[in-house]
Amino acid sequence: MHLNHTIRAVIWDMGGVIIRNSIPELRNRLAEKYGLTEDKLEEVVFGSPYSLKATLGEISVDVLWENVRSTLNVNPADMPAFISDFWGADRPDESLVEFIRTLRPAYKTGLLSNAYSDARPSLNSRFPGLLSIFDVSLFSAEFGLAKPDPRFYNLILQKLGVSPSEAIFVDDFSENVKGASAVGLFAIQYRNTNQARQAVIERLSSNGAE
Repeated sequence: MHLNHTIRAVIWDMGGVIIRNSIPELRNRLAEKYGLTEDKLEEVVFGSPYSLKATLGEISVDVLWENVRSTLNVNPADMPAFISDFWGADRPDESLVEFIRTLRPAYKTGLLSNAYSDARPSLNSRFPGLLSIFDVSLFSAEFGLAKPDPRFYNLILQKLGVSPSEAIFVDDFSENVKGASAVGLFAIQYRNTNQARQAVIERLSSNGAE
């Protein structure tokens, strides 16, 4: 890879990009147990007003899960297993993690994630060392800001010490990609690992000649 320093940082989303549901059957079985499709189960967890409040740190993750429990009429004694099964298939994409690792120290690396208040301790517990591949990692609940709010993008740019034109941003949600572009970042929508990695490499290889 031809390295240049017009781009100085590459910022990544976590869920759906670096960490993905690698065994869909697990969440499918959980959904079927409560008479739902996987999409409907995810809508109950991620699509409620409680989820937005938890993403912004306005309520605890415990309050969110209590809403899920009451909505689906889950026995309270079953909730620890429910939560474990819901997240159980999430795994880091090791090839992408290694790619991000190779970007340093030529480029700064950042993580910008819409996530609940337990995200950082949970990741540190389940995947020790994962967050160490980033110079800066920001979770929405810790700051009361979430993508695509321009203030959240600007916060990580400030912490990385780069301007929008000096950073690449990778996310799987189109609204977050559009939000990043509006702030002035070079934004890439993640579709698969090879596509995203190649798009980052092409940008890093070409922008120094511009």
